[in-house]
Order: sequence, then C-alpha cells, then structure tokens
Amino acid sequence: MADDDVSTLDATRSDEDARASAPDGTKGARPASTPPIAGGSGLGGLIAKIVLLGLLDAVIVWAVFVMAGLNMWVPIVIVVLITGVINWIYLGRGKRLPAKYLTPGVIFLVVFQVFVVIYSGYIAFTNYSDGHNGSKSDAVAAIEANGLKRVPDSPAYPVSILERGSELYLLATDTKSGTASVGTTGHPLEVVEHAKFDGDKAVGAPGFRTLNLSEVLSRQDDVTSLSVPLSSDPNDGALRTDDASTAYVFRSDLVYDQKAGTFTDSSGTVYVDNGHGEFATKDGTKTLSPGWKINVGFENFARAFTDPQLAAPLWRVILWTFAFAILSVLTTFGLGLFLAMVLNHPKLRGKKIYRVLVILPYAFPAFLSGLVWAGMMNPEFGFINQVLFGGAQIPWLTDPWLARFSVILVNLWLGYPYMFLVCTGALQSLPEEVDEAAKVDGASPWRIFRSIKLPLLLVSVAPLLIASFAFNFNNFNVIYMLTRGWPRFTDTTLDIGSTDLLITMVYKIAFGQGGVRDYGLASALSILIFIMVAVISIIAFRRTKALEEIN
Repeated sequence: MADDDVSTLDATRSDEDARASAPDGTKGARPASTPPIAGGSGLGGLIAKIVLLGLLDAVIVWAVFVMAGLNMWVPIVIVVLITGVINWIYLGRGKRLPAKYLTPGVIFLVVFQVFVVIYSGYIAFTNYSDGHNGSKSDAVAAIEANGLKRVPDSPAYPVSILERGSELYLLATDTKSGTASVGTTGHPLEVVEHAKFDGDKAVGAPGFRTLNLSEVLSRQDDVTSLSVPLSSDPNDGALRTDDASTAYVFRSDLVYDQKAGTFTDSSGTVYVDNGHGEFATKDGTKTLSPGWKINVGFENFARAFTDPQLAAPLWRVILWTFAFAILSVLTTFGLGLFLAMVLNHPKLRGKKIYRVLVILPYAFPAFLSGLVWAGMMNPEFGFINQVLFGGAQIPWLTDPWLARFSVILVNLWLGYPYMFLVCTGALQSLPEEVDEAAKVDGASPWRIFRSIKLPLLLVSVAPLLIASFAFNFNNFNVIYMLTRGWPRFTDTTLDIGSTDLLITMVYKIAFGQGGVRDYGLASALSILIFIMVAVISIIAFRRTKALEEIN
C-alpha cells in the first residue's frame, strides 16, 4: 500500500475514534462554524429584550390614543412605522446586529438634534408668542371667559365639586327638571345617569369622587376658576361658583357669531379676524386678547432687520458676537500655548504641581465663576477696586467698553486651561528629531516655533479652534452671569445691551424682555445663529485642509 493511502486511512480512523469518544454519545461532533444562538445572551437577555420592547410598545399605544384624540394622524403613522422597525430590528437575527447598536444613537440624534432644529425652524415662521400661543378656537374660548359677567336674573344651581384623575368637575342640579349634569372648564355640561342625590341636590356621579369640605378649601382657587359651559354654544354662558355650593350663570359681554367669525361687544363694536392672528376692529384701533398662532412666513426675519427698536441694536450685537468669539479664541489659545511651552521644558522642575495650578479654573463651573467675578468687579465693594486699586471706583461692568474688556478677561480666565491641555498634548506628540535637526541647522528658538512647531500644532489643533469659536459664539454663561448683557443700549426700549451676544439676546426675547415672550422672533434669530456658525465652520474646515500637506 502506498504511503499516501496509509496516511489517508490513519486520518479516517482518527476521525472515527474522535466521533466514537464524544461525551454525549453522538456520532458526530458539532462543526465549529455552527452559528451561536441568536442574541448570544441566553434566556435572561431574551426576557429582558421582550420586557423592554413590551414597555416601549405599551407607551407607543398610549401615545397613539392621545394623538388620535388630537387628530395628529401624520405623527401617528410616523411613530407606528418607527416602532415597527425597532421591533423588527431587535426581534431579528443575523445581519441586523449592527442596526441594534446604531438604533439608540440614531433615535437620540433625531429626538434631541434633528427634531429641535426642525421645530425651531417651524416656530420661526409663526407668530408664536405671549397672546398667540394657541388655536383660534382656544382664543375664542379665552376671550369669552375673560368677558364673563353674572347674569342678573340667573337661576341658582346647587353644585358639588367632583374629581376624576387630577381634574375638577362641577356637578350641577337643575331644580326645575331635577336632573344632574357634570362638566368642567372647556367641556359643556352633560346629563349624568344614576347620579347620587342627597335630597334635591346631586352629590355624586359614577366614575367621579366627591370632594369633602377640607379638600374644597385646600383647592379653593381651582374651584373658583371653574367655568363650565352650559352647552356647546358659547353664547349660552357658563356656570361659575364662589362658595362650592351654588353656581350662577355667567355670560360674556362679547357675543361671538360663529357663522361670521366675529365678536360684538355691548356697545355694538364688531371685531373681525384681521389676518394677523387676532380679533380687531376694522380700523385696527382696538384688539381683543388673546390671539392665536398662525404662519407669518418671513415676517420674523424681516422684522429683525427692519424694526427700529431692534435693527440697529441687532447689528451691534452681531459685530460684538464675532469680536468676542474671535478674541476669546485668540487670547485663550495664545495664553494656553505659551504656558504649555513653558511647562513642557525638559529642565523645568515641579511640572505636575504647576500644571495642576494652571488648570484649576477649568475645575470650577463657568456660571459660578461668572458670579464670583461679578462680585470682585463691583465698582463700590469689589475686591479688585478696593484692594488692587486702593478704593478706586472703576466701572468694570457699567461702562460699555470696560464691560466688554471684563467679559473677555473673565472668559480668558475660564478658557485658557482647555487650550493649555490641548497644546500640551499636541507638543508632547511632536517628533523631537525635527526640533534637534533645526537646532543643528542653526535655527533660533523663535524660528523653530514659527516655522516648525506652530504649523505642526495647527494640524491637530485647528479643528479644536473652530469648535472653540462655535462655543464662544454661543457662550451664554459668561455673559449672562457676569453682566446680563448690560449696560443697556439707550436707543431701544428692549432689554439689549453692550455685552449681549446673539444667544443672550435670543434668550431675552424668548423669555424675558418686559415680560413679553416672543418665541417666533427668537427662533428666527436662532436660525440666523445656526447659519452663521455653519457657514464659518465650513469655510474654516476647508481652509484647514491646507495644513494637511504639512504631514
């Protein structure tokens, strides 16, 4: 027999012996290439996956019912499709594994980034603000409620206060018919079957809980604010109570004509829809509040640059925002790089101690540091004036130019540790051979820094400088905690000042100026900020490609 045949026979016998000696008595061992059980996490992982998906589906079902009640059919379709895809991904096997890791990140990206940008863009094209934050039907109901007055010959309705969930209801008894009806603010009275009576007064209804006297007293404001329509016709009036035992009919002195869509007051003045989300007289001299939210196109963007109260201050704020962002990047990078080079010297002792001291400002919250610096710069009692300048009254935060200088100084204190850390890491990664070769060629330290170290540093640091510019462009904490954007401009009644950045200006417009919140205008300015930062970042990143040739 040939040697090859003997080798083949021995190998065959070895395989047979291995199969015969398998511990489970099977004739064949499981191939090594057999795929593991799907998921690879066993029974516990499978149960956890089913439980989590079940909770998700339950929440989605609840959300679908809520959105269906609000007639939000398009969001329902989108939510159902996304939920179906998630279930398909996590209940599947094989090639869906990468999607299982990507799905959570994509969901968070969509919810916290994409949705926010899209919703802000939508609000920017509306008049959404105080007095214009609901629908037209909400505005009609609110106007009627604001004008409610007690009808002089109104009959008295014995009432009881009911609760379902956390909402209060009014249970009223019609003494003429003996029927009981229940309703709440915004929901007209409906006849109650099988109501519980105490004499001639209804005191309970199925599905509701009756409040006792102590509970009524503890929620007195909620009780007195109840305004229950008698019917779906708002001109019939509403029931209101002051003592939680007897209610009277209140009717608005403004009569709403549903067909014509107009209001008429007691003097005969007619208020019509003026096309700007409010009811007003035809000559525009009188308006009714509140209004409602409508689409206004590019009106908010045009208003930002044409409103005399806003246009001139806005241009000054834009210029200061760019100046602040650029100066902040240059000063923090310059100081951080200088300290990094000094503390990176090979012959310097105690480097660790010095580095810890240098990065200490980075350890304190920015908003807290802003408040501390605001106290130190107080012109009358601050540490800087009283101790460093011998009691001088230097207006660090009240003079426009000194306030701007103070803001940049404080931001330098807060920002240089970050640049120090970045530059230290970049310097330590530079090859020493290049530095030594330059010294052999007789290059001076300044020449080495300018022609070798700085270009090599910028290769890795340039993207971080762009990110730092974008951060300082929207550096809300330092400005608001130190100066609140003041001192205020004298040529506008709006709360806009010399140190306001675009982001602080947006915040004041959205949440604070004179108690009036204008979300539409604030969203329009937010879109402008996004466009500015995006354009500058794109240009800057394209310019940094030239640095790649150094590598």
